[in-house]
Amino acid sequence: MKLSRSTLRSQNSISYYRTTINRFYGTTTSAKQDKDERGEWVYTRISPLGSPEVSMVPVLEQWVKEGNQVLRSELQWIIKRLRSYKRYKHALEVSHWMTDRRYFSLQPADVATRIDLMYKVKGLEEVEEYFNSTPQKLKRLTVYTSLLNCYTSEKSAEKAEALMQKLRDMGFAKGTLCYNLMLNLYSKTGRWDEMDNLMNEMEQKGINFDEFTFTIRLTAYAAAGDSDGVDKIVAMMESDKHRILQWGTYSIAADMCLRVGQVEKALAMLNKLEGMILTGEKSNGAYNSLLKLYGEAGKKEEVHRVCNLYKQEKKILNKGYISVMSSLVKFGDTEGVEKIFEEWEAEALSYDFRVPDVLIGTYCRNGLLEKAKALVDKGMSKGGVPWVTTWCHLANGYIHEDLIPEAVEALKKAISLCPPNYRPSRETLVTCVQYWENQGNVDKAEDFVRSLETEHMFSAVFRDKLLRFIKEEKLQT
Repeated sequence: MKLSRSTLRSQNSISYYRTTINRFYGTTTSAKQDKDERGEWVYTRISPLGSPEVSMVPVLEQWVKEGNQVLRSELQWIIKRLRSYKRYKHALEVSHWMTDRRYFSLQPADVATRIDLMYKVKGLEEVEEYFNSTPQKLKRLTVYTSLLNCYTSEKSAEKAEALMQKLRDMGFAKGTLCYNLMLNLYSKTGRWDEMDNLMNEMEQKGINFDEFTFTIRLTAYAAAGDSDGVDKIVAMMESDKHRILQWGTYSIAADMCLRVGQVEKALAMLNKLEGMILTGEKSNGAYNSLLKLYGEAGKKEEVHRVCNLYKQEKKILNKGYISVMSSLVKFGDTEGVEKIFEEWEAEALSYDFRVPDVLIGTYCRNGLLEKAKALVDKGMSKGGVPWVTTWCHLANGYIHEDLIPEAVEALKKAISLCPPNYRPSRETLVTCVQYWENQGNVDKAEDFVRSLETEHMFSAVFRDKLLRFIKEEKLQT
C-alpha cells in the first residue's frame, strides 16, 4: 500500500523526532557554553558569510592571527548554531578546522555530528568511508546511531537492518532512539508488519514506547488508511498517565479520518485538539492545523471562529495567514481571502510570497489574470521574491487565457526556481509542449521535456509519455 505523502509531510511528530535525534548525536554544550561571549563574537564574524561557496577558514584563521584564543567549546557551539540554520557545509568546514588546524582531538559526539553533516553535504558513500576510518574507541552509541540515521534517511533498508542487528549484538539497542529510526524507515517504505514486529521486540525487552514511537506508528496507520489502528494508538496514548499528549496526535488522527470520509470522528478529534490549546500551550502550529483541517472538513463557520480565537490569543504569523486563506479558498470565498490578505498586509510582516500566492492562485483559476499579475508586481515592488508556485499559477492563468507563449515563459521561470520533486500540473506541461510542437519546433519541445526531468519535476516514465505525445500527439494516462 502506498504511503500518503501529504499525510506524512504534514505531521509535526517527525519534526519533534528529528529534534530528538539532533539532541542525541549533536554536539553537547553546557548552558554556560551556550552563552559564551567569545563564541558569540566569533560567530558574528562568520555568520554574514551566507553563501556555502564562501569559505569560513580565512575568517577563523584571522581571528587566531589577531591573538584570540579559540576553545573547543566555542567551536562546538558555532557548529551547533550553523546546524540550527541548516548551514551544513559551513558547519562541516568548522568541524574539520577544529581538528585539522586547531588539533583538538575528536570526541564521540564530534564524530557523530560530523557524520550527520557529511551525509547532508557529501552523501552516504563518503560517510561510510569516514566511519570505517574512525578509530574503534570513538565508535560509541552516538556514532552508530548517527550512521543509522543516515541509512534510514537514505531508505537503505538492508544496511540499516544490518547495523541495527550489530547494535543488538553489542548490547547497544537498549533505548528508543535506534528503534524509532527503524520504525520511521519502515513507515516511509510501507513495511507495516516490520513495524509491528519491532514494537513487539521493544515490549519484550521492556523498552517503553516514547511519544515518537507512538506518533510514528500513528502516522503509518494514517498513511495506510487503517482507522482501527489509529484509534488503537490514540487510545494507548490517552490512557498512559505518564505521557503528555502532543496536539499533533489529534491532528494526525483527524487528518486520517477526513481522508477516509469519517468526518464526525475527525471533528471529535479536532474538538480534543482545540481543548488542548485552550488549556495548555497556545501553539501557532496547533491553530494552523485546526484552520487547515476544519477547512478540509467543510466547516467554514469553524474556520472563522478559530481564526477569531487565534487573533485573540496569539499574533498570527505568515503560516497562519496561509492556513486561513487556503481554507477559505476551499469554499470559493475569494472576497474572504482578499480580506484576510489585506489584514496580512496591514501587519507588515516579512514579505513571504507564499501568502499572496494563495490569492494569486485563486485569481488565476477564476479568470482574473490581470489581478494576479498586478499582485505579483506589487509583491516584487515590496522586495518579495516569487516562488516556483507563483510562476506556475501564472502559467496556468496564461493557458486559460490562451496566452501560450507567456505561459511557456512563466514555466521557464518556475523551472529555474524548482525544488526537487516539485511538479507543475500535467495540463500546464502538456500545453507548453504542444505549443512548441505546433510551432514546428519538435527539438525545442524535446529539450524542454528533458530539462524538466533534469530538475526532477517528474519521473522518467512521465518524460517518456510526454516525448511520445510530441511524436504521436496522444498522451497516454
